[in-house]
Amino acid sequence: MLTVDHYESIRRAYHTEGKSRRQIAHELGHSRKTVSKALKYSTPPPYRRRIQPHPVLGDFTAIIDRWLEEDRERPRKQRHTVTRIYQRLRDEHGYAGSYVTVARYVNKVKPAGKEVYAPLEQERMQNR
Repeated sequence: MLTVDHYESIRRAYHTEGKSRRQIAHELGHSRKTVSKALKYSTPPPYRRRIQPHPVLGDFTAIIDRWLEEDRERPRKQRHTVTRIYQRLRDEHGYAGSYVTVARYVNKVKPAGKEVYAPLEQERMQNR
């Protein structure tokens, strides 16, 4: 991974010293693609997290969605937890994936709790 110092040395060698990309790559030990990328951006590009799909879940998402839909009508204490959903998928349907994959999907799909509203006005005291 290139640091800001690497970016600066590549840009200085190209713009100030007039060296070619190939020569810079050879001297600094980077590939020509890396040198081109460093010249393209003035600063290192920010890290972008890729959103991973859930390929292992595949057909199991319909089952999870159905369970969560049924849970909306049940009392709160009788609803499925993520752990219980994972256990049922594994035991009843032969799911071979990980708990974390199920947890990520359920947390993305499951509705969040109700929004809490607290009034910010204070009660005024009446003058006596």
